[in-house]
Amino acid sequence: MALVPEAVAFSFIAGVEPIISLYGAAIIGIVASIFGGRPGMICGATGPLSLVVVALVAQHGLEYLFAAGILMGIIQILFGVFKIGKFVRLLPHPVMLGFVNGVAIIIFMAQLIQFKAVGADGTLSWLTGGPLFLLLGLVFLAMLIIHFFPKLTKSVPSSLVAIGVITAITLLFNLDVATVGSYLRDSGADSISGSLPAFSLPKVPLNFETLKIIFPYSFVLAAINIINTLINMTLIDEITETRGRGNKECIGQGIANMVAGCFGAQSGGSMIGQSMINISSGGRGRISAFVGGSFLMIIIVFFAKYIELIPIAALVGVMFMVVVGTFSWSSLRIIHKIPRSDALVLVVVSAATVFTNLAVAVMVGIILSALVFAWEKGKRIDVELIVDKDGYNHYQLSGPLFFASVKNFEKLFDPKNDTDQVFIDFSNSRVADHSAIEAINSLTRKYRKQKKVLHLTGLSEECAMLLDKSDSYIDINVIKNANYYLHVATDELA
Repeated sequence: MALVPEAVAFSFIAGVEPIISLYGAAIIGIVASIFGGRPGMICGATGPLSLVVVALVAQHGLEYLFAAGILMGIIQILFGVFKIGKFVRLLPHPVMLGFVNGVAIIIFMAQLIQFKAVGADGTLSWLTGGPLFLLLGLVFLAMLIIHFFPKLTKSVPSSLVAIGVITAITLLFNLDVATVGSYLRDSGADSISGSLPAFSLPKVPLNFETLKIIFPYSFVLAAINIINTLINMTLIDEITETRGRGNKECIGQGIANMVAGCFGAQSGGSMIGQSMINISSGGRGRISAFVGGSFLMIIIVFFAKYIELIPIAALVGVMFMVVVGTFSWSSLRIIHKIPRSDALVLVVVSAATVFTNLAVAVMVGIILSALVFAWEKGKRIDVELIVDKDGYNHYQLSGPLFFASVKNFEKLFDPKNDTDQVFIDFSNSRVADHSAIEAINSLTRKYRKQKKVLHLTGLSEECAMLLDKSDSYIDINVIKNANYYLHVATDELA
C-alpha cells in the first residue's frame, strides 16, 4: 500500500502514466525478490531515477524509456559480475550517515505536498483551519498506532493496522479528507486499475544512434541505483544483524529492470522507506518482498477501487514514522564530538542528497573525505637524524611519502649544508605513488648539484620494485639491505 502513492508521485516526476510506474514497482519487486541478494529489501519505482529519465521521456518518448531500462539492467548485471559492489566498503561512515539523513529529509519533504490544496485560482496553497487540524490529527493517530501497537502484538504489522484504522474512521464518520483516489484524480489520472502487463519489446530502431541516446541515461541510472542499493543494504544489514550479497543484488535488480523494460514498465531499484516499513514489520525474508510486489500487481488488476479509499493521511503517518526510523538521530548528539572534517562531510552529504541526487552526494562525500585524509596524512611525515662515526647524516623517515606529503618531505632536507654522503632510511615509511618518486628524484638532483651522494635504505620490497620500474628516467642509489647501511657507508663509500 505504501508503494502506491510513491509510484504514482514518481510517475508524474518522470512524465509517464501512473500505471507504468505501478507496473514497474510490481515487476521489479517480484523479480528482485527472487534473484536479488538482500532478503527483505523492497524494490520499486524511485525518485532519483525518475528525476534522471524525465528529460529522456520529454525529448524522445516513452519507448526510449523502456529501452534505457533494459540497457540499465544489462549494466547492473555487468557491475555485479565484475563485483563492483565491493567498493561500497570505501564509503566512510560520515558519508553513510549523511546519506541516511538526506534520504530521511527527502522522504519528509515529499510528504509536505499532502498539506497543500488546490485553490480556486488553480494554485497550491497550505491548508488552514479545520482541514489542516483534521489531517494533522489523522497523521498523528496513525503514528501513535504504529509506535504503540507492537507493544500489544507483533504478529500483525503496525503500519497495516494504522492504515486500516484510519480508513475505517474516515468511512465511518464520512470525513472529508484526501484519499488515494482523489490524489490520483487531482494529479490527472483516473485510476490505478489496469490489466496484467503484456510482453512487448521497445519500439525503437536497433542501431548505434539509439545506443548513443540511451547509453548516458542508462549508465547514470545504473550508477545511482547501485550506490543507493548498496548503501540501503548496509543499513538493513546493521538493523537485521545479517549480511546481504551486494553483487548478487546488482545482478538481481539488473534482471528485474530488463524484465520491466520488456513489459512496458518504468525502471527502478531499492526503496529505503518501504524497506524500513517491511523490516520494522518483521519482513526479513524473500517472501515479504515477493508478496509486496505480487500484492501490488493484484491491487492494480482487482482491488484498485478499494485501495483508492485509503486516506492519504494514513500513508503520510506511515512515511513520517519511516523518517523517524531512518534519520540517524545519534549523528546530532555526536556531531560536536567527532572531528570537524567528519562533521563537515556529514552535513555536506546530507545537503547534497537533498538538493542534487544520490550519486552526486556520495561522490562529493568520498572526494571530500579523501582530500581530508590526504591532508592529514600529508602532515604526518618527519625524520630523526643520526650521525654515524664517519660524520655522515642518516635520516630515519616516518610517515608515508605520497602526493600530499611531498612538500613537507622536501622541507626536511638541506642539501647545501648536508654531509657529502646522505642516507634516508625508509624502514618506517613507504614510497606510495608517482609524486613520491618525483620528489625523491628532485631531491637526488639537488644533492648531485652540490656534489653529494644520496642513498635510500630500508625500502620495502613493494617500494623497491616501484623505484626499480623508474630506472629508465630516475637515477637513485638504492641500498636494499636496511640493516647493512652503516657498513656500506663506512667501508665502501668512505
